[in-house]
Amino acid sequence: MSDTPPAAPVSFPEFSPVTTAQWQAQLARELKGTDPARLRWTLPDGLVAEPFYHREALTALGGAPPPLPPRPAPCRNVVCLAVPAGTDGRLQIEQAADALARGAGGIHFLLNKEVANFAFGELAARLPLASTWIGYTVLQQPDHLLERLREVGLGEPLRGFLQFAPITVPEGAELAMYRTALRRCVELARGWGDFPVLAVNGAFFGNRGATLTQQVAFSLSTAATMLAHLPDEESGITVAEVAANFHLDFAIGPSYFPEIARLRATRRLWATLLHAYGLPPQGAADLLIHASTSTWNQTTLDPHTNLLRHTTEAMSAVLGGADSVQVAAFDCLYQAPNEFSARLARNQPLILLEEAHLDWVADPAAGSYFLETLTDELARTAWAEFQALEAKGGMLEARPQAMEAISKTGLEKFKRIATGQDVVVGTNRFQNAQEKFDFQPKQLLRSRDFDTTRATYPSEVLRLATALHFERRANQDKQATLVLLGGARVNEEIAEAFWHLLHPGQTGQPPMPDIAPNSYSVLFSKPDEATLMYATPAQFDHLARVVQQAPVGHFDIPSLINSDLATLLEAVRVFGFKEFVVEGHHTEEVLARLQGR
Repeated sequence: MSDTPPAAPVSFPEFSPVTTAQWQAQLARELKGTDPARLRWTLPDGLVAEPFYHREALTALGGAPPPLPPRPAPCRNVVCLAVPAGTDGRLQIEQAADALARGAGGIHFLLNKEVANFAFGELAARLPLASTWIGYTVLQQPDHLLERLREVGLGEPLRGFLQFAPITVPEGAELAMYRTALRRCVELARGWGDFPVLAVNGAFFGNRGATLTQQVAFSLSTAATMLAHLPDEESGITVAEVAANFHLDFAIGPSYFPEIARLRATRRLWATLLHAYGLPPQGAADLLIHASTSTWNQTTLDPHTNLLRHTTEAMSAVLGGADSVQVAAFDCLYQAPNEFSARLARNQPLILLEEAHLDWVADPAAGSYFLETLTDELARTAWAEFQALEAKGGMLEARPQAMEAISKTGLEKFKRIATGQDVVVGTNRFQNAQEKFDFQPKQLLRSRDFDTTRATYPSEVLRLATALHFERRANQDKQATLVLLGGARVNEEIAEAFWHLLHPGQTGQPPMPDIAPNSYSVLFSKPDEATLMYATPAQFDHLARVVQQAPVGHFDIPSLINSDLATLLEAVRVFGFKEFVVEGHHTEEVLARLQGR
């Protein structure tokens, strides 16, 4: 029996109860005749958030759902360190030790190539493996990594996680070729209750534009695939052992309340998934959810806005019940890792945890009319999508359909940003007209490491190429440049963006130029003007080979081609590039508007 006296019921006698009808009447007065339905918020998933919720919302759910159980441990502030190919990771191990001394609660190493070169001895010497929380993401040989860790750790249980993200199925939906390695990982980690070795990489979906319900549904399908195919009677691996070795990695976007609801819905559905496999649903409370700030929403333009995005994303992760949170550097799209941005990224969760104490309350969203309703709706929609995918054979058989659905969703997002329907602060609205880039646009556009999968990339690349043109004009550069902007989706976005610039305030579908569907978009920057053009992939490939005098054989199509004006003018004519014209308007006028000139 507990000696703690029961808590007195909370009441506020000075406030009289307010009925739903009274709230609605007050809402009508405040709106002064405006229809409240106009305040509805439609999420990309198709779910609709109402402008007003009251206690009836919980009644519709059958009463207030039970809150999620408290975390087994406080939310962990994790620092991610990438180990470049061809290095042994000693520098990153030293940086890890420094980060832990400065407030980090864990480390996440990204090992980009063979694990054999990693400095395991140095790792064990600098970071005691039995007491330091460390996650590892590897592209190959996950069992070899665990064997080395067992060796240098003298068999002591590890803390953290292992994520195997092969190029073919980075989300974790295992294929037959990986079963032996994954089963070996489960065997090597027996008894390591704080080190799950089977990852469901939901961040892979989120960082390619999947909706929240798609991320949850496809993650559940990935887990179901492994639950169905990894248990092995010969090696004694059971369904329960597979389930106990899961950890879930999610990318968290800036849509604050839906992200909180998404994490809560995931734990509820995880319990349902466990029950479907004959396992205790209470195991969902032990599922490690590792949340990282989304790359899909990061921007190159006005990059300090990423600090604000990352703050709301980290808050959603903590309040939604994530066990660990990883914040990226605000300038990681264009800068090499540096102490300034690394310190800011490390301190953002520290402020939320140490000063705001966000993780002191278990499931702070519990009981909220709005969030409980949204959690339930997300869970129902995601479960229906999960069941639809399972009916097609699950992630093992229907992966192409899942990726096609994500691609379609991402394309819709690109269009909404291009037309201004979705606001990205600093990129398509509220731009900094006096922005001075901390990078060279020319070098960034040429870089193979520049992330072209992000939601804002099509909008950014046009503005960067335009800035490059005006910079070259100001410097009286007599060279000419071709900048590859992208494929068919960029053509559509350019046409829509130009049309909306030319017709501000108008709605409707703009007329599309007559362009072949597989054409590339190209900016031709001459000393005196810039011209948007389009060409087929074969035309661009041939031009690039000739201008750059590339040898016969394998050739990586460049993003930027420089040459003298006469050569490029002749090449553009010979290879049949066409000017991109929208309603009779040529490029220079609209590009000048794009730069605020």
